Amino acid sequence: MRIIGHRGARNLWAENSLSGFRNTRDLKVDAVELDVHLSSDGEIMVIHDPLLDRTTDHKGPIDRLDREALRKVRLRDTLGETIPTLPAVLDVFGPTGIELEIEMKMNAFGSPYPGLLDKVIALVEERGLSSRVVLTCFVPEVIEEIRAKAPQMRRLASVDRRSCEAYGGIERTLKRFVDLGCIIAVEQSLLRLTLDQALGIVGRERLGVWVPNTVGDIDFWLGQPVSQITSDRPDLVIQSVAARAR
Repeated sequence: MRIIGHRGARNLWAENSLSGFRNTRDLKVDAVELDVHLSSDGEIMVIHDPLLDRTTDHKGPIDRLDREALRKVRLRDTLGETIPTLPAVLDVFGPTGIELEIEMKMNAFGSPYPGLLDKVIALVEERGLSSRVVLTCFVPEVIEEIRAKAPQMRRLASVDRRSCEAYGGIERTLKRFVDLGCIIAVEQSLLRLTLDQALGIVGRERLGVWVPNTVGDIDFWLGQPVSQITSDRPDLVIQSVAARAR
């Protein structure tokens, strides 16, 4: 069972923060999930939302500010930290064996950032991390682009109810991503309802769940035929795995 820290274990530390990533690095996780956007001058920024409003002391779309302006933006729940760049996050995890799930996010209007994927691929290859990186997205067209531009890198598709509504239901959605050669991570409440169906389409080795964060939910999923758990509390997953091994 692979254990992934979601947004750098966001229920333990400020999400997608360098301090959170450093702390998560010291847990025994298999991978860390993070999200990327572009600044107005093309810097890869690690933040979940396309808007600054929820997690920083500023407001508005992140891609309206350049890297210099973003240095003045402070992350909430930190001691004055700024939004990290992807190179800074790779510096944290580069010396480790921890894998990185890098999610390609959309801008404030729901469109892909021009050039974001190319920049991420180039940086990952430059750092020699291709074998440790999984490129992820909710959008099939972006997954298709990942497959075309970086066929050597693993791909992961995230699926939730909104995905199923957009792509014609759970079966069609899963089959579409299976055809694109993806690992598929399904939101836990949806997967509880469709587990047998998902296993029949995806198979255990490529099926994951997100984001169980309570002991009860974690214990439930550890008993199910899935290959990975993505959690905001990876420490609880690690503890539960250890308890089961005793």
